[in-house]
Amino acid sequence: MAPCLYIVIPCYNEEAVLPVTAPMFLEKLKNLINGGKIGDSSRILFVNDGSKDSTWEIIRSLARQDEHFLGISQSRNRGHQNAVLAGLMEAKDRCDITISIDCDGQDDINAMDEMVEQYEAGFEIVYGVRSKRDSDTFFKRFTAESYYKLLNNMGVEAVYNHADYRLISSRVLQEFADFHEVNLFLRGMIPLVGFPSTCVYYERHERLAGESHYPLTKMLTLAFDGITSLSIKPIRLITGFGIIVTILSFVGIIWAVVRALAGHTFSGWASLMCMVCFLGGTVLLALGIIGEYVGKTYIETKARPRYIISERTYDKDMPQNYSREK
Repeated sequence: MAPCLYIVIPCYNEEAVLPVTAPMFLEKLKNLINGGKIGDSSRILFVNDGSKDSTWEIIRSLARQDEHFLGISQSRNRGHQNAVLAGLMEAKDRCDITISIDCDGQDDINAMDEMVEQYEAGFEIVYGVRSKRDSDTFFKRFTAESYYKLLNNMGVEAVYNHADYRLISSRVLQEFADFHEVNLFLRGMIPLVGFPSTCVYYERHERLAGESHYPLTKMLTLAFDGITSLSIKPIRLITGFGIIVTILSFVGIIWAVVRALAGHTFSGWASLMCMVCFLGGTVLLALGIIGEYVGKTYIETKARPRYIISERTYDKDMPQNYSREK
């Protein structure tokens, strides 16, 4: 029996690109259905992440036009990772497999065919991985590749050149539902679940319309969140650096005492100021990193919901359509 597939698509202020890519997603879904690779109950699930434009109105219009389109809307903007999670958790009890993909048309939707084939071959997770970055500028390519290397060096188990384009089986999602972190970094959390996995390689294209909602600042924030949410290596680096500085300081103290006893003291204002500034900056950096971990722990202890669904295009008998993530 062909598996039921839900394509989960997070959307934030995508009124310009959604009318362009929605028909493409629908055509791909129907091609997979007609080819016997997935069941007719398969759907496309849009997740409106508190958009300020007409994104939600477009999603509702699409749902009225074709039964294969579904939509849920969050009560407010909660970020890309939370939007993806909301869609996955909404779909996990309705389908056999999910494929998460952005709605900008940059990820090659034809890679879905091979993803489904790999699932049929026995893989529960299939990662969509960029085969090359020729369309990126040198700066974008350098920073992106450095980003993945930094994650791995910091102890985060992330697939190189993989973002959030992936197939996940319902079986994996049922287990993933037991992960209750508020600070989400899905591309580092999914590998922690385990189960057989593989990669499908594809070429990424230019955005079809609209503007990117992931500038460099957000990418850096996401990288920092990923490291501090999934690894304590920065704390260990601070500890190791502190030990080294302590040893050097102890050696310096001995040297200063010996020089003083030998009567070779001299005015060391410049060297003293350099050391004070260096150690002061190092201490503030260390406190900042430690404070980041303390702050994340504080947020986690509150156990606030990671998303709240305020409306759905289905369940017509429920006018409020309100639910919260448990």
